[in-house]
Formats: sequence, C-alpha cells, structure tokens
Amino acid sequence: MKKIVSLVSATFILACTNFANAALIAQWTFEDTDVLPQSNLTDLSYGAADGGANAGSGAASGHHSSSATDWSFPAGAGSARSFSANTWAVGDYYQFQVSTVGYDDIRVVFTQTSSGTGPRDFMFQYSTDGSTFTDFATYAVRENASPGWSPTLTPEQAALFTLSFDLSDLTTLDNQATVFFRLTDNGTTSAAGGTVAAGGTDRVDNFAVVPEPTTYAGIIFGAIFCGTQIVRRLRARNPRL
Repeated sequence: MKKIVSLVSATFILACTNFANAALIAQWTFEDTDVLPQSNLTDLSYGAADGGANAGSGAASGHHSSSATDWSFPAGAGSARSFSANTWAVGDYYQFQVSTVGYDDIRVVFTQTSSGTGPRDFMFQYSTDGSTFTDFATYAVRENASPGWSPTLTPEQAALFTLSFDLSDLTTLDNQATVFFRLTDNGTTSAAGGTVAAGGTDRVDNFAVVPEPTTYAGIIFGAIFCGTQIVRRLRARNPRL
C-alpha cells in the first residue's frame, strides 16, 4: 500500500534526541563544498552519502535530457547547500543509490522545492538493478515562495517542503546490496501553476534512507536538522571524512 507520511509540529520537540538513538542508513546533505556547480551537462554526480551508517558509500546524481542543464548547490532547507538543476523535462530525475544490507522496513524522507517556473509534479520510483524502475507514488512539490529556502529555515517552515515515503511493505528492498531511488519529473505544470520554463529550477536536500524506527516521526527531523551538524563536527575532527 502506498503511504505518504504527513508531519506534525510535535515532531520538532525531540527530533535531535531521537536521531541520536535511531538508525540512519544513509543521508545526503549536499554540504561538500568540493563538489562544484557545473554548466551545460546532461549528468552530474554528487557522490557518496555524507551521513548515516553507510556514509562514504552509495551515490547521488542527476540526469537531464538537455545538455544545456546547469547544476548548482544553492541554499538548502535549513542548511547552506542543496542540489539543484534547471532545464527540466518529463523523465529527468535525481537518483540516489544505497545499500540496505542488514536493514528492512525501508523509509525515505527528503525536502524538495521548485521555483515558480520549475516542475511541480514528480514520480517517486525505486529499483534494485538500476535499469528497471517501478513507480511508487506521484507527488507535488511546493513552490519556493515565502518561506523561501535558506540556511536559517526553521524546522516548522521546512516541514512545508518535506516528503516521506513508507516503503516497508516492499520486502524486495530489504537487505539489498544496491537499491536505487529516483525523483522523476512527471509533468509540464510549474510549481506556480503555469508551464515549466527552461530557466525554472528544482532543488532537493537532506535525502535520508532509514529503517523502521521506534519513533519514526523523530528520526525524520533528526536526520534533516541534526545530520548536517554531526557531519560538520566529524569533519572538523577528521578532515579525511
């Protein structure tokens, strides 16, 4: 059964406490400043997860049909950076590759937004081979209007842009060496209700893959708002991370 989890304000109270005690398989916060913006490319690879038990493995990337695509890392949802692109067409996507070995009852949570002329409609897809993808659910992205994304976006504000998919019924995703998730452009309607334009952008941030936790609501915002700080502190202690 397809399930899209809505978030409530009570989540924020114990978010960081719950995160410290809950499992996080992998997370991409896009805070690695060594990955630079690129122009006029159909594909861009951000690279391995920067948080969670599988930090340093897996891969985040994007693919567009247009070679005129600009890939960038503008302000995130409560963080300095996110992953963004323009020149969207139906079938273009962000992709996240992760191992779920040792885990089951998978969930995915992330924040996503589009400019007024960026795409509104997306399809969440999954695969275990990277070539045949299954549609899981359609969803709509909120326009990046007030409150706009910024490093100072509060948890309450970021909740407006947060999406969560419960994949726990899909046992094919449990204990797999490789699982792929895609956020795929699924329409030509823009976030403001018009038509998607070449200059319209969409950005994603804080993409986290988690197993079924005891306090699932807590891990959602724990992953998003505590994960970035944990990564930064670890890197400060060990620059090789």
